[in-house]
Amino acid sequence: MRHNVKGRKFSRTASHRKAMFSNLSAQLFEHKQIKTTLAKAKELRKYAEKMITLGKKGDLNSLRQALKFLRHKDVVFRLFNDIAPNYKERNGGYTRVFKLGTRKGDAAEVAVIQLVEFDSEAQPSDKKPVEAKIEEAKVVEVKVEEPKVEEPKVEEAKVEEAKVEEAKVEPESEKKAASTEEK
Repeated sequence: MRHNVKGRKFSRTASHRKAMFSNLSAQLFEHKQIKTTLAKAKELRKYAEKMITLGKKGDLNSLRQALKFLRHKDVVFRLFNDIAPNYKERNGGYTRVFKLGTRKGDAAEVAVIQLVEFDSEAQPSDKKPVEAKIEEAKVVEVKVEEPKVEEPKVEEAKVEEAKVEEAKVEPESEKKAASTEEK
């Protein structure tokens, strides 16, 4: 009997389980939600919430512990800079699991695990950065429009020069035409 034995083994060695949950956690933090089996999603909650708690602490030791488990620097920095600050006021419960039904191939129960604050609905914490990005885009648009306004002027000058050259060419052609008519 398995009294007081927590966790699922998934028919894997301890090192394989650790690597699997490390990769699943990294993908969860990168994509904000992932689709996996129900058992893996339930077990992944433990690891993901521990990593978010480390991110909330934000000290050097927490950063090193997160790097030790996740092993993806860019994901850890995103966790510490973007994800964890959104949960400063929240005490646990950073993830949610939705059941999707069974998978067609092997009838395994499938679920989606996602970060609570990063669902598809409007996010009050992300409104300010989005507005800043919109303002930056407006500034970029203005910079792009200025050269376009100047370029047609240059092209018009080139067109005028071409007309002048055509005008110069026309008298020569008329001279040739006149000389051929005389002959």
